[in-house]
Amino acid sequence: MTKFPERVFSGVQPTGNLHLGNYLGAIKKFVALQENHDCIYCVVDMHAITTWQDPKVLADNIREVTAAFIACGIDPEKHIVFNQSQVAEHAELAWIFNCVARMGWLNRMTQFKDRAGKDREKASVGLFSYPNLMAADILVYRATHVPVGDDQKQHLELTRDIAQKFNNDFGPSIAEEGYGDQFFPLTEPLIEGPATRVMSLRDGTKKMSKSDPSDLSRIVLTDNAETIAKKIRKAKTDPAPLPDNLDELKGRPEAESLVGIYAALAETGKDAVLAEFAGQEFSQFKPKLADLAVEILAPISSEMQKLQADPGHIDAILSNGADRARVLASDTIKAVKEIVGFIMPAT
Repeated sequence: MTKFPERVFSGVQPTGNLHLGNYLGAIKKFVALQENHDCIYCVVDMHAITTWQDPKVLADNIREVTAAFIACGIDPEKHIVFNQSQVAEHAELAWIFNCVARMGWLNRMTQFKDRAGKDREKASVGLFSYPNLMAADILVYRATHVPVGDDQKQHLELTRDIAQKFNNDFGPSIAEEGYGDQFFPLTEPLIEGPATRVMSLRDGTKKMSKSDPSDLSRIVLTDNAETIAKKIRKAKTDPAPLPDNLDELKGRPEAESLVGIYAALAETGKDAVLAEFAGQEFSQFKPKLADLAVEILAPISSEMQKLQADPGHIDAILSNGADRARVLASDTIKAVKEIVGFIMPAT
């Protein structure tokens, strides 16, 4: 069995208005992973254009995600931070994977059905085939691990299917070129602790989302201390005090949501939060939650604003990261072309 060096890959779409859910559910975990892993973090701008984007807004959003990465603690010198479109090898490998993946596999992708809605005939081809590009994002670096949430597990399974089929289809060529019994790793999910689902501050039954019409439904990473405190103060609750056990929290979505946010920010469990605040009214609990949120998020907001005020600095970070990513990606593409049978220029 071929042994691959451990490498983590993950990407975030530049869709604007990064919020608390993006931070707790993804970026915070990215920061933790870099302590013990070789990490590649990508702003996946090619995925963003599967639905139409205003070009000027897209450029700003790419820089915003990059600023968030850095402000939250990702080190772009020790690890690789770049935007996808600067490394053409992603698209090259995606085309080869278009010819490896099967239509039936893509037809089973639930996220396409959800995003395309009822009128799928008007969806872009890119929206349908973008799981193949996602597989290319991961495998162009032969990444061994990807941090995944519930909504991405199906895509990682597809990535593994594509890798396995490529390895099987081209097995003799892979061996002949000296790559052992498999060229691509079967990438494993990396699950760091319990999944963090951050719910809307206005409706505890819905996930926090940038598309919610109410700005009070979410804490955006660029919110200042005053705005963060205001949104928590105005968060929807119920009239009962906080219980002393998790069973009594069930059926109270807004209460459970705020307790969950406190637990995630404090890096503790919901049961520990209830043990501390049992019997208290929300008028007592919310100020404590606001103080904690401001303590953690306000410095991120301030640093993001500083970074975004100097777009040239962000662009330089992305360019440097792309140069480093391209070294790895070009090695993979060269090998893939030889394995597939393409004629390569003499060196």
